[in-house]
Amino acid sequence: MSGDGSEPVGIDELLERVRDGLDRVTAREAFAEAADGALLVDIRYAALRERDGLIPGALVVERNELEWRLDPRGSHRAAEATGHGLRVVVVCNEGYASSLAAVSLRQLGLYRATDLIGGFQAWRAAGLPVSPASPASPDA
Repeated sequence: MSGDGSEPVGIDELLERVRDGLDRVTAREAFAEAADGALLVDIRYAALRERDGLIPGALVVERNELEWRLDPRGSHRAAEATGHGLRVVVVCNEGYASSLAAVSLRQLGLYRATDLIGGFQAWRAAGLPVSPASPASPDA
């Protein structure tokens, strides 16, 4: 028992439950939403960004800082965190951690937060724009 009278759930069941409440988007839908003003938030860790590149225009926020950077009332918010009605599409590598992150943002009142089905890998597979994580050094 978890102490509150309910049985613990495994991660697969938890993921299924949280996704039921999200209007998850495909890579092409995320691309179109970004063009209409949605904020894409890349929560992948640095090694993946360096290896695979970035989605142009996406806000990069490490997962462990997400809630602090996106809370519109927070003292550590990013300039892009303009209000609770902001459409946020969270992007992880394959679309698992982003679902949990989107639900966490919804708990902060960002009621339009969702995530990208298949994550960055689906974005890239759809042939959508990707830029290098950093410009090549002059010594390269």
